[in-house]
Amino acid sequence: MPAPALELADIFRQHGPAYRQAHSLPLHQHKLMRAIETCRTPVMGASVEWCDHCQYTHTQYRSCRNRHCPKCQGLARAQWLEQRKTELLPVEYFHVVFTLPEPIANLAFYNKEAVYEILFRATAQTLLTIARDPKRLGVEAGFFAVLHSWGQNLHFHPHLHCVIPGGGLSADGQRWISGRRRFFLPVRVLSALFRRLFLQALEMAYAQSKLQFFGELEALRDPQAFAAFLAPLKKSPWVVYAKAPFGGPRYVLEYLGRYTHRVAISNRRLLALADSQVSFQWKDYRDGNQQKMMTVAAEEFIRRFLQHTLPPGFQRIRYYGFLANCHRARRLDLCRQLLATAYSDLLPQACDCHDFSAALTGSKLRLCPQCGIGILSRFLVLPPRLPWRLDTS
Repeated sequence: MPAPALELADIFRQHGPAYRQAHSLPLHQHKLMRAIETCRTPVMGASVEWCDHCQYTHTQYRSCRNRHCPKCQGLARAQWLEQRKTELLPVEYFHVVFTLPEPIANLAFYNKEAVYEILFRATAQTLLTIARDPKRLGVEAGFFAVLHSWGQNLHFHPHLHCVIPGGGLSADGQRWISGRRRFFLPVRVLSALFRRLFLQALEMAYAQSKLQFFGELEALRDPQAFAAFLAPLKKSPWVVYAKAPFGGPRYVLEYLGRYTHRVAISNRRLLALADSQVSFQWKDYRDGNQQKMMTVAAEEFIRRFLQHTLPPGFQRIRYYGFLANCHRARRLDLCRQLLATAYSDLLPQACDCHDFSAALTGSKLRLCPQCGIGILSRFLVLPPRLPWRLDTS
């Protein structure tokens, strides 16, 4: 697959210095921009590789490995998906999306860590509570959730993608109970509980002075104003979207690849950089999913991208129920026993992350780009250049 003609790094290199000079940015955003600018350049150092067939010599510059860099997520995604292969079950999987209403999204913009934590916690409690309800499934569900904060036009739009096996363990752990085929749990019930749990947690965070208010939200510092702000949100419907089941374990990995390790915009959606304007492709979901082009000033494009940076150390993929880290292996073994399916029958044949990346992307990382036959092997390592100095003045 050919490399994109325009990359995010090109935009940052041309317009990043002026943007950093004009705006006061937190340290992690400075580091992010610098990482993307220098990714896979001599600044990062390199490995020199040699083809065992045609003796072609290839210099592979190192990646920055920043989780917001569009060039560094392919192999990371392949490694993560390769690990997930050991967790697949022979059942259908469901995809449920929990979205914050616009007023809460505006509040989240200035309180990302606090509101994101509430979003994860309220979503998990909602799914686990409704799944355990004897009137519904009466099971211990298992799922993972992935945080996205962007829409196709790069506006701020926090939401969680949850991928859930279609069923769960009975309360006594002696049976696997399958869910309904058309949907995992009723969306209206999920929405109502999610709204209540989220707003309760938000009110508690406010009472504990964990929220900050700036700009147009500064008036919410007053308790009465904050209560008035929440009042209509307690009555309006909150969007919880459940997609149709998308098949068994052999289809899951391809599906997951669309959502894990994704960044706000990929290089392939970038169309042009001219006259300090950035043009990119976006899908308009409100107009029949039509592909359209949007053009914004480079400064505005950088602003939109940077608003999706995660707080340092924040975990954007989390696991719950029988997939929780503390007991995942043990609970998955029990699920397989109850489903009476041989482990080897569930999964594709094992391969390393490079081969798995090739299967996902169609590009073989070890294959010689010159002859297409030989295998590249490393024989020389070039160290990175002197560390760059951060100017935050």
